[in-house]
Amino acid sequence: MNDLIRIFEILGDETRLRIIKILLEKESLCVCEIMQVLGTSQTRVSKHLRILKDAGLVKSKKKGLWVHYSISKNSSKNMKEILLFLKQILDDDRVLINDKKRLAKAVKLSECKCKIQNTILGRR
Repeated sequence: MNDLIRIFEILGDETRLRIIKILLEKESLCVCEIMQVLGTSQTRVSKHLRILKDAGLVKSKKKGLWVHYSISKNSSKNMKEILLFLKQILDDDRVLINDKKRLAKAVKLSECKCKIQNTILGRR
């Protein structure tokens, strides 16, 4: 029961809930994409991602120069059900609908930045 209380406390923060929702929409995102969607600083996004990662809700993976975050597949059955429930009930929230729109633009910008960076570094 203490694990569930801790998870709900973590998800009780608007920024972390928004991060979870956009990670449920897109399989993997880097910090710069999340920053663009939320319209907030790298420091603030990283702080919330660390909390989510420490709780086992998200995982990180280094891809070139960037660290990408995704929903942890190793979550407990209860956590998977909570995340599925959140994905369904949050579809009608106006803030999260706007986040989803900004997500599409952020991903396009990020892909362009990655291509430019790889060209500069001589990678393909």
